[in-house]
Amino acid sequence: MSKAGRIISIKPPYAIPGGEITIECEGFEISGTDDYGVFFDGQKARLVGASSNRILAIVPDDFGSTNVAVHLENGGERSESANLIVGKKLADDMHIVANPAVDPKDDSIILTRSGSRGQHLPVTLFRLDKEGFVEELSADVMNPTGIAFDKKGGFFVSNRADGEVCRIERDEEIIPFSTGLGIASGIAFDREGAMYVGDRSGTIYRISDFGNAEAFATLEPSVSAYHLAFGIDDRLYVTAPGLASFDSVYAVDKAGFDTKFYRGLGRPQGLAFDRDGNLYVSACLASRRGIVRIVSGGEKAEIFVAGNNVIGLCFTRKGEMIVATSEAVFNLPLGIYGTLLD
Repeated sequence: MSKAGRIISIKPPYAIPGGEITIECEGFEISGTDDYGVFFDGQKARLVGASSNRILAIVPDDFGSTNVAVHLENGGERSESANLIVGKKLADDMHIVANPAVDPKDDSIILTRSGSRGQHLPVTLFRLDKEGFVEELSADVMNPTGIAFDKKGGFFVSNRADGEVCRIERDEEIIPFSTGLGIASGIAFDREGAMYVGDRSGTIYRISDFGNAEAFATLEPSVSAYHLAFGIDDRLYVTAPGLASFDSVYAVDKAGFDTKFYRGLGRPQGLAFDRDGNLYVSACLASRRGIVRIVSGGEKAEIFVAGNNVIGLCFTRKGEMIVATSEAVFNLPLGIYGTLLD
C-alpha cells in the first residue's frame, strides 16, 4: 500500500462548503513535512485532525459539480478517490433566521434577509427561480422570519418585530392576517389547513381562517426563533433553541400536550420531514454541525449533511434538499421528497 493509504468511507456522505467531514482510512502516513493532505476535486482541504486511520477535513468551496472526488496524497503518491455530494451555492448575502420555503405554484424558493429585530432593511424578501435568478420582492416586511404556503398556495410571512403574520399578494401587497403574536417566528399548517405560529416567548398559537389567535400550547422560551413542522402522525414538531447543548425537539398533539420527541441537540433550528417520516433538523449533534436526520420514531439520530451555521432547510418536488445557512443557500440533489399538504 502507498503512503497515501486507502479511503474506507466518508461520513456524512453529504456536505456544504465549510462543513467538517470524517474520512475513515487505512495506511495514511503522517509526515513531518507539508507534503500530505486531502484533496477535493484537486483543492487541498484544511485538516482539523489526522491519523493513519481517521482524518477530519473541512470541505472547500467553489466546485464545478455537486459530485466531488476526494483523495489522499502523501509524498507525490495518491489514493483512489471516493465521492462526496457537496451542495451548490444558489445565493448569498442573506440574513436567514428560519426555513426557506418552496412556492407550490412554480417551485421557486422564497428567501429572507431578516436583519436584527427592529432593523429596517431596504429589501427583505427574495424569490429564487429554477434558473438560479434571485429576484427582489417589493413587499416590505420588517424582520421576516417564518415563511409558509397554505393548501391554496397563499403566501404567509411572520414579522417578529411587530408580532404579526402577513399574507403577501402578487409579491408586493402586504395584508395583515393575524396580530398580537408576541415575537412571531415559525409558521406551519396542519392537514385541515389551520395555521400555527410560534412565539419565541413560549406560546404556540392556533390561528383561525379569520386571523383570530388562541393559545394552543406553551413551551420553554427560546433565545432564537421557534421553528415548526407537522409530521406524518399529525403532531406539531417544534424546536426552541436555548443556550444549552442538549436541547429537545418537541412533539405537540392535537390537544396541545407536548412531549420530548428527541433530546440531545445543540441549538436545533429549522426542521422538515421526508415522506417516510424521518425528521431533518438544523442542529449540532455530538459536537458535529449540520443537518441531523432523526429516523421515524426518534430512536436514532445522525449527522446527515455536514455544514456550519445551518439555519434551515426544505425539500423541493424534484427531491432536492435546499439548505440555508445564516448567509447563503445551497442545493443538494439527494432524491429525497418532503411531506406535502393533502
